[in-house]
Amino acid sequence: MSPALQDMASTLLIVNGESHRVAADPFRPLSDTLREGLGLTGTKIGCEAGDCGACTVLLDGDPVCACLVSTAQAEGCVIDTVEGAGPGGITDRLRAAFLAHGAAQCGICTPGMLMAAAALLARNPAPDARAVEDAIGGVLCRCTGYVKIIEAVLATATGSSANRAEQAAQSEAPIPAVGQSIPRLDGWAKVAGAELFGADAAPADALWMRVVRSPHARARFILGELEAVKALMPGLEAILSHADVPGENSFGIFPHLKDQPVLAPGHVRYRGEAVLALVGSRAAVEGLADSALPIQWSVEPAVKGAEQGLSHDAPVLHAFAPDNVLARGHLRYGDVGRGHAEAAATAKGDFTTAFVEHAYIEPEAGFAERIGDRIEITACTQAPYMDRDEVARVLGIAQDAVRIRPSACGGGFGGKLDVSVQPLLAVAAWRLKRPVRIIYSRIESMASSTKRHPARIKAKASADAAGRLTAYELEGDFNTGAYASWGPTVANRVPVHGAGPYRVPNVWNRTRAVYTNETPAGAFRGFGVPQAAIANESLMDDLADQLGMDRWAIRRANALATGDTTYSGHVLASSAGLPQCLDVLKEDWDQALARCASHNESSQRRQRRGAGIACMWYGCGNTSLSNPSTMRLALRRDGTLTFFNGAVDIGQGSSTILTQIAADAVGLAVEAFSLVVGDTDLTADAGKTSASRQTYVSGNAARLAGEALRARILKLANAGPDARLALSGATLSVHDGEVVRTLDLPSLPAGEDGTVLEGTGSWDPPTTGLDADGQGMPYGTYGFAAQIAEVEVDTALGTVKVLNIIAAHDVGRAINPVLVEGQIHGGIAQGLGLALMEEFIPGRTENLHDYLIPTAGDMPPIRTYLIEDPELTGPYGAKGVGEPALVATAPAILGAIRHACGVRMTQVPVLPHRLWAALHGEEGRA
Repeated sequence: MSPALQDMASTLLIVNGESHRVAADPFRPLSDTLREGLGLTGTKIGCEAGDCGACTVLLDGDPVCACLVSTAQAEGCVIDTVEGAGPGGITDRLRAAFLAHGAAQCGICTPGMLMAAAALLARNPAPDARAVEDAIGGVLCRCTGYVKIIEAVLATATGSSANRAEQAAQSEAPIPAVGQSIPRLDGWAKVAGAELFGADAAPADALWMRVVRSPHARARFILGELEAVKALMPGLEAILSHADVPGENSFGIFPHLKDQPVLAPGHVRYRGEAVLALVGSRAAVEGLADSALPIQWSVEPAVKGAEQGLSHDAPVLHAFAPDNVLARGHLRYGDVGRGHAEAAATAKGDFTTAFVEHAYIEPEAGFAERIGDRIEITACTQAPYMDRDEVARVLGIAQDAVRIRPSACGGGFGGKLDVSVQPLLAVAAWRLKRPVRIIYSRIESMASSTKRHPARIKAKASADAAGRLTAYELEGDFNTGAYASWGPTVANRVPVHGAGPYRVPNVWNRTRAVYTNETPAGAFRGFGVPQAAIANESLMDDLADQLGMDRWAIRRANALATGDTTYSGHVLASSAGLPQCLDVLKEDWDQALARCASHNESSQRRQRRGAGIACMWYGCGNTSLSNPSTMRLALRRDGTLTFFNGAVDIGQGSSTILTQIAADAVGLAVEAFSLVVGDTDLTADAGKTSASRQTYVSGNAARLAGEALRARILKLANAGPDARLALSGATLSVHDGEVVRTLDLPSLPAGEDGTVLEGTGSWDPPTTGLDADGQGMPYGTYGFAAQIAEVEVDTALGTVKVLNIIAAHDVGRAINPVLVEGQIHGGIAQGLGLALMEEFIPGRTENLHDYLIPTAGDMPPIRTYLIEDPELTGPYGAKGVGEPALVATAPAILGAIRHACGVRMTQVPVLPHRLWAALHGEEGRA
């Protein structure tokens, strides 16, 4: 029976030094009682199974997962949550250090991290790094890579970082702000537990929703009498089916391709597809078992894997794709046959990657309200304007009748680009004319959400005797699952990047995105480029071995540089810093090789060490498509300067970085700005937060908005271009040499909202379409990087431990170096997971216990070099780093494994049984 249906009891809870008498089911999880009973939503929910640690609180000083503690067990205990100061004020001190070190990114795990760290410092005031890793090991983070969290905890122990943070908080932000590691502007809410995620707020009278999902990968079904079931369950207001969708029962990313239903109309194509939506009281929707619903299933054979999807006898999943091919990608440059024929060495291989789960710690959640003839939705998202458009279609109403108000987003990585809860909530709230809320369970989130595309890649590379590449070709099939999602984007981005960040005179890349009856695959940090890089970088190692070359040297000889032409015909006119990345790593590479050789001198060692190196490149923004952004700054008569910013910050720090750019463009301190982020009624469309585009694209829009506002101010004050501005209350001072002019804002003409001066900026990257051979200018700029990995392989067990990662990234200009480093650390963590542990299997790894992501103990030391090769079209020279942070890590680790034990692994993740088989058999041995 659901906890919500149990008898209530009065329980005394002592929370953050205050006594509370609460009426709660004694078996109800303490996390639920804290959140729903006391409104302490700083305790976050990520799994309800004790796997993620986001709900960590202190119970009589000990860290516990509040989701595993019953309310009755906490009777009379002293409970510390993130909202309190912590034992002896430890939590307050940790907050300051977390801000100073950039230890909070999306913020969903931050309360749990703070509480685990507070418990550690209360019992051990001077821990070492290993002790910190152990203490926070039960709290998962998908954003940070843990490095800055550990730094912050260690700094709290010494007091140094906390003091610096307090001093920074008491002083004005620096001018200029660009290039400064100021704390993130939304950071305090994250460390105080005050930031509201999708599950943290809803109207008091909101109904609850639960989605009934298919247990079958491919089946037809017939629905019985739903009204009769509703009558049997008090509090159940509605059972919604596809017939209740007032507009189009379909959604999708692309205007011409809306292939996924909101609620399945009698036919399901993957396990986890939405069939019905139960709406009512929480007790009712949780208490009604799926088995009580009149659904008659007729199971059909499912198509599994791209190879089966392409077979001649495979069932057709969608009538418009009779061969089950959703999209094809193609790039041809030069003459590949001639390039191979002229080569001194040729390498080839077949490579396989798996479904990979985003594993953001915040499951999808939100609420919707119908307000007259409009619908307003608050939910976690990466693309509010895309959400608006899809909801409008589903409801059959105008786009301006839909308002999307993004909640804080507890991680996305591409997984929250597709709509999830939004159309379901919209249909329910529209039909019932009541607020409706939903919170996905962890299993539901993982079963239903998109994944990284599994890939089967065949590649072939050739080089001349000097190691210069002469040809490269790739054939890649990408399993896009049951529905399109971002499959066409993956199919088209991979050919542009498939031969790596190198000068290659002859290239032929082709790809297919293939429908199957598996979980839809969509956007995930790299759009297929990480899979392609695994193949490309492995072949670079093969060529180096055949030619007797150093692996660093062959990459340096071929690295794209400024002025080179890519194999899509794009001349890199300004920024291409891969040579600088490799050069800065040369000494580290030589030292890594020496360390490994020294360790491996004894041939009896079962632990063998190896070093690997890999390069990457990544185009910032949509491939050969317009992807503009618009930003607006408004100065009101009361002196409020508001940045209306439609770019959703999902933890990468865009709200802070874009404000730094806007602040310098205007000439005012960052602290002068207030922020409105993502609200579709108040902000202009800044495009989706994906494709490493926000710093580059929206950064330019923010710069232009700032420059436009500054120009209006200077004109009004009749001041020169070098004048300094100062805003104090409702007075704006303009210092023009020896002359100071003041603008009394209340005396200026104002608009309806009180705005007296404003600036708007719009920017679209300079791209062109690609021709039939994939030739053109697909992106305005590219991020480049090189990474070194050192590993230790236990040849008896087949296990791999990553000992060290060194990363050099060309970021154009680091607008906020600490935030940039944090992105690199987090990307490396996800790359490590891709290489060694992460494999989503529907029905088997749909939780954070069976699906493994890196913990603090899995992460090696990481050293970063920020290479600033300015991009002339970027804001103050900047370009994106979010996805580039990930791409090179897995190939570098695979290269290190090969160097350690002589085995070329072509399937990821390299699970112990796979490596053991390769080590003890002929298959896979180099």
